[in-house]
Parts: sequence; structure tokens; C-alpha cells
Amino acid sequence: QVQLVESGGGLVQSGGSLRLSCAASGRTFNMYKLGWFRQAPGKEREFVAAITWNQRSTLYADSVKGRVTISRDNAKNTVHLQMNSLKPEDTAVYYCAVDAGRGLISSDHRAYDYWGQGTQVTVSS
Repeated sequence: QVQLVESGGGLVQSGGSLRLSCAASGRTFNMYKLGWFRQAPGKEREFVAAITWNQRSTLYADSVKGRVTISRDNAKNTVHLQMNSLKPEDTAVYYCAVDAGRGLISSDHRAYDYWGQGTQVTVSS
């Protein structure tokens, strides 16, 4: 079992930055793939970014590529999402998730086994 707790959300002006963090429990955290997703009101959950256990591979949604960086610290069981040049359309609840499977890094939410409760990000224009 893995428990995830996100933090770092908040209100920021357009063009600003935020750094989201996700703290995970579980001794095998460093073997899992990790991802960030977001969900805006009235919309489906959307992939944002993902990273392999050794950070050798990352995957980003086209909508955030170049503005967002995912990273992880296996020693601290944390994953981060650095978001720059934020836009009002980035407003959503952001979730971190764990993919405990052995497949390739994925943008499909169905590949992820554990989810956090989410943290709200609001970008004002």
C-alpha cells in the first residue's frame, strides 16, 4: 500500500511559478513510476507529467512541455512538479499518482494504482 500527500498548491498570477510536492509512504517507493495529473472543474482528469524510478525517462503533456519539470528524490520519498509561466488554463486540482506496474512510463491514468487527494492550483489572469 502507498499513501500520497500533495502540497504546494495555491493562488498565483498568470506568468508565476509554483512547486508542487508529493510525499509518499512505502518502502518500495523508489521502484515505482510516478505521475502528476490534473482535473479542472467539469473536465476529465488530464495527464501532466511522469517520471521513471531512476529519472532517466520523463514524459510531459504537450500543454505543459517547456513550462513544467518533474523530479523525484527517492531518499526522501518525494516527487516534485516545478511549474513556470503558469496560465489561467493551468487552474485545476493536481494529483500525484504511483504506477506500481512493470510497464513503460505512461500518460494513461488507468496505469496508475495509487492516488493522492490533490492540491488546488489557481492561476489568475
